[in-house]
Amino acid sequence: MNEVHLSVDEHPHRVAAGTTLAELVAGLGHTPEQVGTAVNGVFVPRPSRATHVLQPGDAVLLFQPIVGG
Repeated sequence: MNEVHLSVDEHPHRVAAGTTLAELVAGLGHTPEQVGTAVNGVFVPRPSRATHVLQPGDAVLLFQPIVGG
């Protein structure tokens, strides 16, 4: 199996080649609504996670979404 080396919240992490951001979020035990996501400093909206394939060296950030007004 080919693996992709990346970082999640500044910690080294490995996933299978072809893994999407949505799969990573689910694999870490989060429901889609629980976290916001950014890859390489760019916000990735929830609907785009399923098509965002992670690449070697990506820096993934998971954060608490801010709601309210």
